Amino acid sequence: MPPFPVDPDSQAQRETFATVRTTIKNRKRFPESCVTPTESEALAIGQSDASRHLYAAVVYGPSVSSESQRIYHLVRWLD
Repeated sequence: MPPFPVDPDSQAQRETFATVRTTIKNRKRFPESCVTPTESEALAIGQSDASRHLYAAVVYGPSVSSESQRIYHLVRWLD
């Protein structure tokens, strides 16, 4: 079972490859403004750049947090 809420009836929430802008890689949730979905794993890895704090990942979302923010949940890092 995933460590985050999954809505099986949702058409909007899904796992996707993305680049995530963060300075702290031990977080499990990221605001939508820090996540850029990509079409493929290779594209996410190609766009990652540690010097700019961009990291390739598989994320799930977007969902709405208890603070009413749209967020993505980290599934796993790709690099």
